[in-house]
Amino acid sequence: MLRANKDLKGNGSPTVQQLEANKPAAPAEAGSKEFAEKQSDFEINSALKMLLHALKTGNEKIESADDTSQKPRRVLLCLGERKDEIAKQLTESGYRVYVAQTPAQANERLREGKTEIVIFSPDFAPEYGGAAILQQKANAMYSSERRRMFLVSLEDEGTTMNAHEAFLRNLNLVVNTGDIPQLPLILNRALMDFNDLYYYMNSSLGLEPI
Repeated sequence: MLRANKDLKGNGSPTVQQLEANKPAAPAEAGSKEFAEKQSDFEINSALKMLLHALKTGNEKIESADDTSQKPRRVLLCLGERKDEIAKQLTESGYRVYVAQTPAQANERLREGKTEIVIFSPDFAPEYGGAAILQQKANAMYSSERRRMFLVSLEDEGTTMNAHEAFLRNLNLVVNTGDIPQLPLILNRALMDFNDLYYYMNSSLGLEPI
């Protein structure tokens, strides 16, 4: 039950105002049409590949033939000053990008279950301790949940694709800000490695790769 009251001036209650402010992270303005087209093409091509494979091999069961390197993906950005630059870069690379202003907006977007890639930086919503909240959320997840979120830290001091450092910090990928121009290439490669690692587990559980 949610209690909603008005004050004497007829203004909405602080609770309702907070809900309004904490809507799911908004999508980036550009890229929605391109993402929809890419997703449609991917689904059509995947269906055709599976059908041709079944006809060629004579299998009654049509197995997945998705090329995960071409899969359209959604990414949630929890960044500070570089959010516009990176949103533009990833949108142009075919990602559907959502931009969070607060940890609450990030959490609401993640609750939908469609966005499995999160990129954050130390300067995300510092007044709320945004980066720390995201890290705590990842640390508190059950292993089955954590495997379905690909967490990327973008930072000035980190070493790009240092797997040991990422493992110790419960991250999936560390990217140095100096490598931002190559971020789509780095991200695609890291996701391929991640999906290869969990290929048999995802197959046995009937889960799609990230």
